[in-house]
Order: sequence, then structure tokens, then C-alpha cells
Amino acid sequence: MKIFTTGQVAKICKVPRKTVSWWFDSGKLMGYRFPGSQDRRIPREYLIKFLREYHDLQSFKTGEQSKAIDELVDMALAKVLIIAQDQILIENIKRELPLERSFKVAVAASSFDAGIQAGSLHPDCMIVDFSIGRTEALQICQNLRRNAEFGDVILIALLPGDGNPINFDRVGVNETFIKPFMAALLAERLYTLIGAKKELL
Repeated sequence: MKIFTTGQVAKICKVPRKTVSWWFDSGKLMGYRFPGSQDRRIPREYLIKFLREYHDLQSFKTGEQSKAIDELVDMALAKVLIIAQDQILIENIKRELPLERSFKVAVAASSFDAGIQAGSLHPDCMIVDFSIGRTEALQICQNLRRNAEFGDVILIALLPGDGNPINFDRVGVNETFIKPFMAALLAERLYTLIGAKKELL
């Protein structure tokens, strides 16, 4: 459960901190105080509920509510970009990463598509299937690690299990899976890896 201070809520909602305090003290924004302190704390689900219910507050600029809700929901999503061409593989992985488990999944079939998707999705994790071609897959991995903007992105390589080993620098790769593998195991590993860097619902 993500907990926000009044200052953090003010930043998300783009209003003065005293406005957030007024929302809290008037009972519109639910939360709690620490015993013997005036510090207020607001759980994420209460903040989202407030933003959805009080869309007509004059102290809240038009349109800012939806932006704030999108930001809060985005914080709770595990965003995964799959770079692969194997449709059965893609569907198996997507089936194990349902929205109800806080996953948002995008798919790219090439390094060009991956660049476009990564720029818009800002993924927490990229899964690269080396079956798209060893050279292209390596290029994707290398380009990812060279870009400071994606420095903390979790990188998972899916290697073919055809008996031909692929030698590459695995320093920047967080995890490797040899095909075929159980998609459920990959999903559980993703939940652990992403959950360690951001709080999932």
C-alpha cells in the first residue's frame, strides 16, 4: 500500500499543500494522522477515490484530476515490453500477466518497434526473444544499457534451446530463460523483480 504525505499529494494534484490539508481536515480526503502529530498520511486508494468523487472542486483545476489519476494508476502498474515475433510465446506470456495483477504489456516485433514502444511506455522490464535474430536482439540489449533514460529497466533475455549456445555479455541482463519454459515461472519472476523496485497492487 503506497502512502503519501500532504506535500506529495499537493505535487501530484498541482495544488498548494494547504489545499490538501483543507481537503483532509474537511473529511473529503481520507487518511490518518500519527498519534501526537499533525502529520497527515493518505493511502493511494483513498487518494484515487477522492480524485474520482470530487472532480468539481474549484480548488482543483479542470483536467488535473484525470492527469493525477493516470499518474497514480501508472505508479501501480508493472509495465512490460515484449520484443518477439513468436505469437504463441507472446500470448502465453500475456496470459500470465493479466491486468488484474497490475501488468501493462506492450509488444514489439523489431528493434525499430521496440524503440518507439519504449519511448511511449517507459517500461519497467523488457523481454527480448533472441529468436528474432541474434544480432538484432544483442543490439536491442546493448542500446538499452547505453541509454541512461532506461538504466533501471529490468532486462530479460529469452534464449533458444536448440543446443547452440549464444555467447554475449550478460552483465546488463537481469535474467535469462531457455526456451521452452513455463510462462508462469517468467511471470512470477517478473512480479518479484519489478515488485522490488516499485510497489505493485
